[in-house]
Amino acid sequence: MTWKAMLAAVACTLLLAPTGAAAADADTAKHPSCRICGMDREKWNFSRVYLEYDDGSTEGACSIHCAAVDLAVNLDKSPKTVWVADYATKQLIDAEKAVWVIGGKKPGVMTKRAKWAFADQAAAEAFVKENEGAVAAFDEVMKGAYQDMYEDTKMIRERRAAKRKAATEQQAPGAAPAK
Repeated sequence: MTWKAMLAAVACTLLLAPTGAAAADADTAKHPSCRICGMDREKWNFSRVYLEYDDGSTEGACSIHCAAVDLAVNLDKSPKTVWVADYATKQLIDAEKAVWVIGGKKPGVMTKRAKWAFADQAAAEAFVKENEGAVAAFDEVMKGAYQDMYEDTKMIRERRAAKRKAATEQQAPGAAPAK
């Protein structure tokens, strides 16, 4: 192979290789379930988060709640980019550039106080008009995720216990309840 042909092959490979947002859009194939809670990230594609760390590693989470947990337990790695799904389009966007909505009537994912990301201000404001909540910046959302962590974790544990109990009762209909 001549050096021109080799250079052309390398150039095509680099041009076709997914990077940045394009690489992040393949996130559900790379991380199909949330490492923190096990939820299906494709099912929760409107709230999913994709973390790129400075050491080249990546992680997928179902929500900003689980992403906050991942960031907290990986103190020796710095996030290079945090991608989050635009609530309306489900496309990944830079979380720091997103327009966020905190709270409102729509239930959150893994949290009592919802946190939704939008690519533009108009979409976020339209969401607030319909669902309430407040427009916020990424730093406010992350502070909120950590402030909400205790109550959210408590809520998740209670829901999981109720699901386990219901599953146990379905497996043994008519069995005496455990004391």
